[in-house]
This record gives sequence, structure tokens and C-alpha cells, in this order.
Amino acid sequence: MSQFMRPPIILLKDGTDSSQGKNQIISNINACQAVVDIVKTTLGPRGMDKLIEDGGETTITNDGATVMKKLSVVHPAARILVDISKAQDNEVGDGTTSVVVLAGELLKEAKNFLEDGLVAPQIIKGYRVACQLALQKLGDIAVDLTQKADEDKRDMLIKCAETTLNSKLVADYKKFFAKMSVDSVQLLGEDVGTSMVAIKKVTGGSVTDSVLVDGVAFKKTFSYAGFEQQPKSFKNPKILLLNLELELKAEKDNAEVRITDPSQYQSIVDAEWNIIYEKLDLIVKTGANVVLSRLAIGDLATQYFADRNIFCAGRVDNEDLERTRRAVGGEVQTTVQGVTPAVLGTCGSFEEKQIGAERINFFTGCPHTKTSTILIRGGAQQFIDEAERSLNDSIMIVRRAMRNTKVVGGGGAIEMELSRFLREYARTIKGKQQLVINYYARALETIPMTLAQNSGGDGTNILNQLRKRHAEAGTENRWYGVDCMNCSVTDTFKEYIWEPVIVKQSALSAATEAACLILSIDETVKNPQSEKPMGGKGKGKGKGMGMGGMPGMGGGKGKGRGPRILKGR
Repeated sequence: MSQFMRPPIILLKDGTDSSQGKNQIISNINACQAVVDIVKTTLGPRGMDKLIEDGGETTITNDGATVMKKLSVVHPAARILVDISKAQDNEVGDGTTSVVVLAGELLKEAKNFLEDGLVAPQIIKGYRVACQLALQKLGDIAVDLTQKADEDKRDMLIKCAETTLNSKLVADYKKFFAKMSVDSVQLLGEDVGTSMVAIKKVTGGSVTDSVLVDGVAFKKTFSYAGFEQQPKSFKNPKILLLNLELELKAEKDNAEVRITDPSQYQSIVDAEWNIIYEKLDLIVKTGANVVLSRLAIGDLATQYFADRNIFCAGRVDNEDLERTRRAVGGEVQTTVQGVTPAVLGTCGSFEEKQIGAERINFFTGCPHTKTSTILIRGGAQQFIDEAERSLNDSIMIVRRAMRNTKVVGGGGAIEMELSRFLREYARTIKGKQQLVINYYARALETIPMTLAQNSGGDGTNILNQLRKRHAEAGTENRWYGVDCMNCSVTDTFKEYIWEPVIVKQSALSAATEAACLILSIDETVKNPQSEKPMGGKGKGKGKGMGMGGMPGMGGGKGKGRGPRILKGR
């Protein structure tokens, strides 16, 4: 009887919610499925867009990473899908929707196993084995274009960019933007990050008015009255880049001066003016025609430069100044003392132009440029924002494809081929792993199925046709995928629907790891939220029931958290 007399052991704080076991895993899977159902309809060229309103800001997009980020998912398990979508976006730029859909389908298949009594570790083991086999097969069948001529490689990059843009809002202009993406990345050279490709948005005009600037372009910065008297165009200018403030400061805000004679005040003011004039004289002596500074250039300096036919711009954004430095070959100076001609940059032409309602500064003809700028035009602000996200994805894809020249067929072709391979492998083994790997193969088919359904076609019929084609094996039918435009099947490789192999490698790895991570969570512990104080540390002296933290209402000092009941005297 002694075991019935033992007092209960309390480990967790009172009110803590603890859920565990198979039901908890299934609950997490259901939460993930709800997120997948939201983004699933955005997959493919015929995918739908999502309108998300957040804090009065409206976003229209079908980019998986953007949708996931804007949803503000709070469920801890479902947030794992948000994280893999972000990781896919940062790593390769494309496949953000595919990775979420694939992870969701793997979890859906695992849910059936769990309900049938199979334990989670067995499922996780099978998924990891299947993923390794799929990645190995992916590397074997990918088409390597390394030995191709430069023109063929360029065509390959354009096709990869077009495939990425197919599912975006700017799909009607995919050839225009794909060529622009490739040109912008090729200007960077081999080892420069895509951050050196600036994308600037100017409302108004047509989408085809968008231009690629071989150099740097940024919007006119804040300026003072004398700015309009400055020249706005130079040929082969000398450019001085500064991280220096050229502005008089108000003494009352930034200094405390004690004087015994009022006449001394004028000498202090004169000294300040002499200091800034000395800086300006030294800048003029460098021979610079264009002066850019990260910090403010005041009205005195602006007029001073205007009188000497020098263009200046202050408060230039850090990224714009860094891109300008790379383009013109100068060095950013923190002082004007001892400036030598070696630190000045130059370019073929500088000009300030009116583009739509904005004035843009252009630095073109840079001899050793390592940067480029894309100016996007368009009507609605939401359209321009989505065009920027689309271009960012295509630039990332082109950059990755330049480093890794292996490509595979898109349109669900590679998923069908991997599915066929895993099904055949599953027949060669025994035990529960055969079932798990077989259902992993079935989960891969969700990509072509979803593409077909989103295109308005008969998903079951198209999937059966693809299974038949791929079952015949051989390289002839290896690249058959979904033709989203005609709701049929097609050889995606011949149709130039290409994707860099790294996109599929990253998506498969991330989706499998996310599914295994969620399946490995069998217990969730939620601690009760601490009651927040309702104000500062109140010191009310009232009697009776006091509200801790509200002065004048609590008995005693009222330093407790939340409501507090105190006895009156």
C-alpha cells in the first residue's frame, strides 16, 4: 500500500501545459498541413497570388518565402516550415514553395504511418535513407554544361532565369527580365556577391522601360538650395568619396562654451567657419568634380561647391556608396587632410537624369566596374515590389548556375524520375523500410500533381501519363514533366524548362530534414506566461484590494505583478 501513499512529485510550474506522445506528433503535423495548404496554390506558372495585409501594408505575391514570412506563423512546429523557406530563399533564391509543399507531403505520409502504429524513429530512418539515395541519383542524371561554349552557357543561364520567372507576376516579360538578370550578374565577375546588384524602383511608365545600368544609379539625396546651381553632367569626372560631415553645428545643441567677455563669442564662431572653409578648400584642391558623402553636406558647403562647378550629394546610403566605390575605383575617406589623386575614383560619364517623378544619379562607363543597377518601372507600387522580388530570385538562380553548371528538367520531371528510381529500389529491400521509402517516392509526386492541379488540368490523368513515360526508362523519357500551359505532358529539357541542380538538392535536403525534425518532437512543454506589471512600481497607500503597479490604488507599496489582494487596516 506504500506506493499509494507517496505524495505527487511536481516538476513543472503550476499551469504549465505539457503534451506528449503520438497525439502530439500528429497535432504538429496538422498545424504544418494548415500552412502548406495556404502556399500550395501558388506553385507553378499558373499558381495563384496571395494578398496579405499587415499593419495597413498590402502585399500581393506568389513567392513562397514572402508569403511564409508575411503570415507571421506562431505555432512552434509550423515555424520550422517558415525557416526552411527562408533558408531556401537565402541559399538559392528559388524553390521556396516547392520545399514547403514537399515537406508537408512527407509529413502527411508519415501521419498515416503513425496512425497505423509505426513508430517515428523508423519513419525518420527511412526518410533519411531515401533522401541520400535521391541526392545521389540527382547528381548522376544531372546534365553538366561545363564543356559548352560561352554562348551556350549564356543561353543556359537565360533558360534557368526564364524558368524561375515563369511562376512570377512578371511571367509575361520573362525573356526581357531573364536577359537583364544574366547581364547584371555577368558584370560582377566571378567572386562578387549578388548584393552588388542594386534594384531601384521608380513608379510610372511601362515595365519594358526598366533598364540595366552598367555601373551605379541611385536616387537624388536630400539637398539644399544651392544644389540646383551645380552642374549635373561630367565626362571623365574625378570622384571623391567621404565619410565626413560638411555642416555647421548649432552651438546650443553640441557644445558648452563659457566666456568672460562677449567679444570672445565672435572669435569662437569665426573659428568654426574657418574650420569648415579649410575642409572645403582642401576638397577643391584635390581636383574632384563630384563629391559624395555618407554624412550630411550642409547649405554652406552646397553653395560653395556650386560656385566652383562641383557636384555634391550628402546622406548617400551605405550600400550605394559601397557600390559606387567598387564601380569608380576610389576609396572612402574619413578626413580631407592629405588626400592624394590615388584615392579619387573616375568613370566615363556622370549625369543626373529625370526618370518618372524621381531624379537619378548615373555613374556609367566605369573601367573596372564590379557592380550593376536595375531600374524597375511600372504602374502600381505592388507590381513593382513583386517585380523586385522576382528579379532577386532570378539573379540568385543565375549566380548559382554560373558556379554550378549542372541542370535538370523542371516541371516536375526530376521528381517523377526520382520517384521511379526510389520505387524500384524499395522492391529490392525487405521490412518496414520498404514501405517508408515507397511512400517517400509517392510524396515526391506531389510536385507534378500540384503543378497540374494549379494549371487547371486533370492531375490524376497527367500523373498517370508521366508514370507511364518514366516507367519506360531510358534517357528518352527521363525529362518528361507537366506542360502547365497546355495541361499535358512534355519533354521539359527540349522545351528549355531547366533548373539548376542545386535548387533540387537544397529543396530535397531541407524538406527531409524539416520533416524528420517535426517527427522527432514527441513532447511540447508550454510554460505559463508571466503576468506582466500593469505599470511602474506603484507606491499607492490606498486600502483594500490594490492593483499592483498602479499608484494610488494599491495597499502597501504595490510592487507585485498583476492583481494583488491586500488586507485593509
